[in-house]
Amino acid sequence: MITSKDNEIIKYVSKLISSAKYRRENGCFAAEGVRLCSDGASSGAEITAFLYTEKAEKKYNSEFKKISSAAKKSYELSEPLFKKISDTAAPQGFMCIFKTLDKYSVSYKISKQGRYTALENIQDPSNMGTILRTAEALGTDGVIISRDCCDIYSPKVVRGSMGAVFRVPVIFPEDFTDYISYLTRNGILTYASTPHNADSINDIDFSQGGVMLVGNEGAGLKPETVSVCYKRIKIPMNGRAESLNAAAAAAILMYKMQGN
Repeated sequence: MITSKDNEIIKYVSKLISSAKYRRENGCFAAEGVRLCSDGASSGAEITAFLYTEKAEKKYNSEFKKISSAAKKSYELSEPLFKKISDTAAPQGFMCIFKTLDKYSVSYKISKQGRYTALENIQDPSNMGTILRTAEALGTDGVIISRDCCDIYSPKVVRGSMGAVFRVPVIFPEDFTDYISYLTRNGILTYASTPHNADSINDIDFSQGGVMLVGNEGAGLKPETVSVCYKRIKIPMNGRAESLNAAAAAAILMYKMQGN
């Protein structure tokens, strides 16, 4: 049983939880909780380490067996130590270290008839997690993420996605605007969500699929990105509201794109 915060594995896990740069350098990320750890194991994601408490092992014994058998190494932690490194208010006593997933670069070919969501400079991890979760729930074919978005492997994103981070195809183009321009030139219908000079989503026929773009929580999409899109669209709103939360807007746009 590990009881000291000075143990090397504890130092390593703590850095993974707190630093996006460290996650990128090591190609690993932490996921905490029974469901997330089980989802990761079921998805076939590589588990480099499984951290647990004796209490959790007894309480979630069937999940413990599945996760520990899939993990390369397992470590039992004391209850106080697990609570110390935990990123949640009520730790369940399970934490896995996963290898970052084999997400796609621009070499991934998207389907002209597919339905995708593209995110530019989304900064709130809660929004990112919710959008990934919604994308999976609505059957979105993939999510295109700009390099200046928040890290999809941060604990808040992983937790907010409810395991969708393990399953939703994600594309990371080197230059987001250039990639959207490339898609538009090649017959993919790209829709920039913006309140300026835009058509209502209620007037758009999404039967041919396409890519729905959602921008930064405060600034929206960059003008240069909007300019390379096929069409500008907006969500009609009543009352005095001028905008929606990015995750809420993305959910409505994805729902409409599915033909609802």
